[in-house]
Amino acid sequence: MGVLNLKYKKGQTNRPLVLAAVMLAMFMGAIEATIVSTAMPAIVADLGDFTLYSWVFSAYLLMNAVTVLIYGKLSDLFGRKPILFFGIIIFLIGSILCGFATSMESLIIFRLIQGFGAGAVTPIATTIVGDIYSAEERAKVQGYLASVWGISAVTGPAVGGLLVQYVSWHYVFWINIPLGILSLVALGMFLHEKVEKKKHEIDYIGAFLLTVSISTLMFLLVEGGGRWPWGSWQVLSLIILFIVTITAFVYHEGRAKEPVMPFNIWRERSIFVANVTSLTTGIMLIGISSFLPTFVQGVMEQTPIVAGFTLTAMSIGWPIASTMSGKMLISLGYRKTSLIGGVALLIGSFVFVTMTATSGPLWAAVGSFIVGFGMGLTSTAFIVSIQSTVSWQQRGIATAANMFMRNLGNTIGAALLGGILNNRLAHYLSDHAGKSEGTLTVDSANLLLKEDERSNLSESVRELLQDGLTQSLHWVYYVVLTFALISFILISFIPKKEQGSAS
Repeated sequence: MGVLNLKYKKGQTNRPLVLAAVMLAMFMGAIEATIVSTAMPAIVADLGDFTLYSWVFSAYLLMNAVTVLIYGKLSDLFGRKPILFFGIIIFLIGSILCGFATSMESLIIFRLIQGFGAGAVTPIATTIVGDIYSAEERAKVQGYLASVWGISAVTGPAVGGLLVQYVSWHYVFWINIPLGILSLVALGMFLHEKVEKKKHEIDYIGAFLLTVSISTLMFLLVEGGGRWPWGSWQVLSLIILFIVTITAFVYHEGRAKEPVMPFNIWRERSIFVANVTSLTTGIMLIGISSFLPTFVQGVMEQTPIVAGFTLTAMSIGWPIASTMSGKMLISLGYRKTSLIGGVALLIGSFVFVTMTATSGPLWAAVGSFIVGFGMGLTSTAFIVSIQSTVSWQQRGIATAANMFMRNLGNTIGAALLGGILNNRLAHYLSDHAGKSEGTLTVDSANLLLKEDERSNLSESVRELLQDGLTQSLHWVYYVVLTFALISFILISFIPKKEQGSAS
């Protein structure tokens, strides 16, 4: 097989300091998510092109989803350290460029670069922890990693909101630079690997087919029913291209010597269920984190700081649940822990479905917290279960495969839910065109996202835009609730024999 025979030099690898460096790298990615979501209303208000709103997330998530499997496999072949280094450096380059963006188009291009690097950070950081800690220690340490999201949740929206209000949104991307440099220095000093040199066969064909198929799917979901009617030749061409490339990818991976995605690991039912459920929860996650600030600012008329802290609640619930799951996995097992998380996802999604303009930001924060709690229980149980099921030689790709499915869910969700939002808002404004003085379009929603521009609107136009945005976002949250129900059903298929003490 030519797999990597890698050992960590125990005398030189300092586990606590490596864990700190890994957490710093993950914090860089985590704070990016909370800050950009908080800043997006200000960014789109400044750069315009509200119709491209979802592309800012989709571009980043696309490259993240496509590269995570490739990085995971490369880390199994060549070692964790050089691949993680490469990813952090590319991420930092993309972050610098994003801060200099002068249009939505250029920002989207720079987000592609940023996502290309981000694909290496979380999966390899998580794999390193799986390597240097025993099966009994992993659940507890995964809780530490999850706490990174809680810390970023408190600092990210606060810093992001302050920068947007008092400085400029450009700085929300540059805050990553010192964090990335510190992580690189610490990993260089304290993580030491002994890599056995072997000749490997890189699965370039698999990587190419994966990139084309996922990119095609994203374009189809974003543009289908919007710019291109569902029956148009463009949409039909994309559907055919996706079917051909994804079929070729699956066929090729079954015959490749060192495949990007070894499907044999999916034969274990617990891994299969964990990966498919990560897809559905990924769709939920992006649906809430991408569009909640828009609802809180545009409909509830709150500040960017308040909008940011409604998302903070999710990232606080997540690490709390992840920390609790360490003991729950041992006492209850993977299945029951995951089922409790699935119930929390249902309850949190229902909170968003019932949210109105008069509900207030506290209601939004409660929904965020409950969803975050559910995510913390399920994601931690999945990762610990997967890393305990496979051998070291497949741990990198197995961990990456699970994160790929969540990233794929994020990508599908950003495209699908962004398309639903634009489509429903366009229909609403078209149906109520006679109630406004001028012609309103989807881009008119930009006017709700800045207080000074919102205050200049006539009461009838403001109410029309807010009602349209409310109804459109409710469509998004109904889809989120549907995927929460699907996630719960999938979790119920986890084998009952799975125990938290699996090695």
